[in-house]
Amino acid sequence: MKKLRFVLTVFAVGFISLGYAQTLDDIDGKALFGDLSARHIGPALMSGRINDMEAHPTNSRIVYAGTAGGGVWKSNDAGTTFNPIFDDYCQSIGAVALDPNDPDKTIYVGTGETWTRNSVSVGDGLYKTTDGGANWNKIGFEKSERIANIIVNPNNSQEIYVGVLGALWGDSEERGVFKSSDGGATWEKLLYVDPKTGCADLAMDPTDPNVLYASMWEFRRTGWSFESGGDKSALYKSTDGGKTWNKIHNGFPKGKLGRLAIAVAPSNPKVLYTVIEAEKDERKGLYRSNDAGASWEQLNNDFGITVRPFYFSRIVVDPQNEDVVVKGGLSGSISRDGGKTFKNLGNMHSDIHDIVFSIKDSDIMYVGTDGGVYRTWDGGTTMEIVENLPLSQFYHISVDDAEPYNIYGGLQDNGSWWGPSSSPGGVEARDWNSVGAGDGFRVLKHPTKPIIYSEMQGAENVWRIDTERQLTKTIQPLPASEDQKLRWNWNAPMAISTHQPDRFYMGSQYLHKSEDMGDTWKIISPDLTTNDPAKQNQEDSGGLSMDNSGAENHTTIFTIAESAVDENVIWVGTDDGNVQVTQDGGKTWTNTVANIPGLPKNTWCYHIEASVFDKGTAYAVFDGHTMNDMTPYAYKTTDFGKTWTSVISDDVVGFARNIQEDYENPDLLFLGTEFGLYITMDGGKNWKKFTNNMPSVAVHYIELHKKTNDLVMGTHGRGVIIIDDISPLRSINNDVLTKNLHFFDTPDTQISETSSFGGNFGAETQFVGNSKTKDVQIKYYLKKRHTFGKMTMVIEDMEGNQIAELGPGKSKGINVVNWNYTRKTPKVAKGKTFSFGGFTAPQVPAGTYKAVITKGKETFEHTFNLVNDKNSPLSAKDRELKEATTMKLYNMTQELAYLVYELDQIVENAATKGDKKTKEKLNNLKETLVITTGDNYVGAAEPQLRERMADLYSKVASSYDKPSAAELKNFEVITERFNNAKKEFAKLKDKYLKKQELALMSFEDFLESK
Repeated sequence: MKKLRFVLTVFAVGFISLGYAQTLDDIDGKALFGDLSARHIGPALMSGRINDMEAHPTNSRIVYAGTAGGGVWKSNDAGTTFNPIFDDYCQSIGAVALDPNDPDKTIYVGTGETWTRNSVSVGDGLYKTTDGGANWNKIGFEKSERIANIIVNPNNSQEIYVGVLGALWGDSEERGVFKSSDGGATWEKLLYVDPKTGCADLAMDPTDPNVLYASMWEFRRTGWSFESGGDKSALYKSTDGGKTWNKIHNGFPKGKLGRLAIAVAPSNPKVLYTVIEAEKDERKGLYRSNDAGASWEQLNNDFGITVRPFYFSRIVVDPQNEDVVVKGGLSGSISRDGGKTFKNLGNMHSDIHDIVFSIKDSDIMYVGTDGGVYRTWDGGTTMEIVENLPLSQFYHISVDDAEPYNIYGGLQDNGSWWGPSSSPGGVEARDWNSVGAGDGFRVLKHPTKPIIYSEMQGAENVWRIDTERQLTKTIQPLPASEDQKLRWNWNAPMAISTHQPDRFYMGSQYLHKSEDMGDTWKIISPDLTTNDPAKQNQEDSGGLSMDNSGAENHTTIFTIAESAVDENVIWVGTDDGNVQVTQDGGKTWTNTVANIPGLPKNTWCYHIEASVFDKGTAYAVFDGHTMNDMTPYAYKTTDFGKTWTSVISDDVVGFARNIQEDYENPDLLFLGTEFGLYITMDGGKNWKKFTNNMPSVAVHYIELHKKTNDLVMGTHGRGVIIIDDISPLRSINNDVLTKNLHFFDTPDTQISETSSFGGNFGAETQFVGNSKTKDVQIKYYLKKRHTFGKMTMVIEDMEGNQIAELGPGKSKGINVVNWNYTRKTPKVAKGKTFSFGGFTAPQVPAGTYKAVITKGKETFEHTFNLVNDKNSPLSAKDRELKEATTMKLYNMTQELAYLVYELDQIVENAATKGDKKTKEKLNNLKETLVITTGDNYVGAAEPQLRERMADLYSKVASSYDKPSAAELKNFEVITERFNNAKKEFAKLKDKYLKKQELALMSFEDFLESK
């Protein structure tokens, strides 16, 4: 029925308020972004690095995982599943500790990963919760960068000890052992050596909290080297609660020491274990003390014990047995004879960082690895992975143009992968496909062919994969002469031309170009780096233990950007700070870094974004954290680098790695930082942090999908995170912020006709990423939250007929309301059982519709389009038949419901009047109309007219296709039966109402009733 109403002349532009309105300068991101929300798609097939595992002291079902870049996760079901409890804060975790006197409520989290590889994130202090993780407060150590241990005195919860490892990339004073005597309100430094030496491990005697052990480690990393060990590394003991400390080196190796682990046997605190990194290889390994550190004996020097001590130094002793010891390492090692001999733990992801025993059964252990958390039920013989921890650490991501589009990326220590942005039943682990091994970095899809390029660390292998024929070829550029040495970054850059799809770039110290997908290569530049020989001595990296994995390769190209406007314009950024540009396809190059104001010399150029609007415009992001500079740097040039202007404001926290320019609004930019995503709508004058289901995770790479407008982020700790359709942000400006209500443009929505049986089983304990909605999303901005008066939202066709009523969003900022382009489900006749077919809501046909919001006395209208799938096999005539048949059945279903309502009312009235004859006749008729016996499961009765009608309606309405010949014939049968039933009922009704007056609802009132 057409609805007539007075409409104020207000459409998508809304009203301009006469009162105060916020501007982009002063509105905060939470209020501005409103309902815009991120969705996580993982994957968890390959999880991520775990830094710390902790067990609840009294409840064996509760376990915590502190992750390298994905926050803190808690399990309440003995590790079957985990949930995040720390998303609003720094996601790089060093240590988690529970107050043993209040373990359910009081928890401490020290941020900053302590396994100090080249790609570790940084921390920002110590946090405490007193309500089990619902709320957290920072209680100090803002400049600590890495916290290794937290210990709460079991006899006094006010006494807390913290071991601070400190800064990795430079000197810092906030290192050593600290103590609080007031629950974290104030801190006292107990043990400090120098600005280069931090506390790598801290332990307490469980029977005497005054006895403490502290491992102090001298270390330093640069972008081109790592140094572990020195004269200052030592193992200390205190017997007076940290007031005084003494070295306990009796039996230790002579000379410099490196990283030392320390573990106290809970069942016998006289037994201590340490793993020592020493100058001489034969003196490295596991040492044991049986007299609380007075003397030490070397027990084991196996490779599994001594390998990469900076990365594997955790020792854990079985709380029930002092002779059962587990050591982190490549495979993880367990000893059952007090450390004399070891065997590997069961099959799991390599690189074992922490282990925790169950408090009830020592055969149950939880193991933190580079690939997630594993559980064992048999003392480490067999291992099973926890499947719902989406902690994957992407370095880069890219997308293709498939529908739905796919996402490609490489992971820290977990190879290279591609998977869908959406999938039936959600994005599951089985949806992801492996396309590379080792440390995965950039993965790129050929624009027009079934070809994927992927690489592993240092361009050791670069693969070209034909996904249709399952053919793989290595294509990396190789030295062309005996004296040519190519320097590849650990994260070597690759790029595909937007002008010539077979053109492929790679960067060593030179820019390499291939016109045939990597079969042949040509160098099109001189050495574009500083070529500083002091930064090319990787064979000496590692300190006391050689560690030349390729991760420290330096003076290399790190980012390549070909202009989408002009193929001859190519930008190159290097890890030693150069920003080079060519305007003639590589014949000549200009280093523009000297033109960048305020940028410290040799700061790593992490990303260059060539503008799509102008060939002379580009953005450059610099990361100084490897020089101990945590400042965010991002600059813009409009003249090929002759001048540069900073686009960073004080709003941005955390060093930056990536910037993405919008394809339609040059003032809309997205910035990936160490602590999350920032968005500007005014070219960088004001940045807003995006926090809607977006953790404070390190965002390493951003892509903006050109067709869908989805912002796709590769994070280093929480996998792929997507913000669907950021297009509303393109039109936000100070003018929009003054309006009471502003509708954003709604892109044409394709009516989904697809269906699938996938995603129903097998993922009960897995992480499953949400798929993108197929609904129409109506988005609008509210200047302020609607609190008083009525606010409604309906969908109408262009004639004003109401199709659906929706609940409007009433929050300040961007509101998002979904509509699944369906009418209401039909009203179905009442019976003894459900009629499941009646639960189907019929889709509306393609066309133009209106969203109408009534807010007080104001009315706002917004039109949008529904379109059919261009790949659908249906013709216009087919669609007309489907729509007509669906609505005939829909209306018949409601007519039958009304008939049964009338029948029931007459039966009830006849019963009160004692008219048994009428009651009997009507009940006999009703038994042919609806089921009056049985149940909804095993007691199913013979289907009657309602079931047959509703089931046919559901089949026709939910099918993508026109009705089949069999369905149309069945429709005729049902129609005839219904017409006969209507005639029979009409006779009985008319006869009864002639002798008995009865008030019945009208058909319209019945449909509106509940």
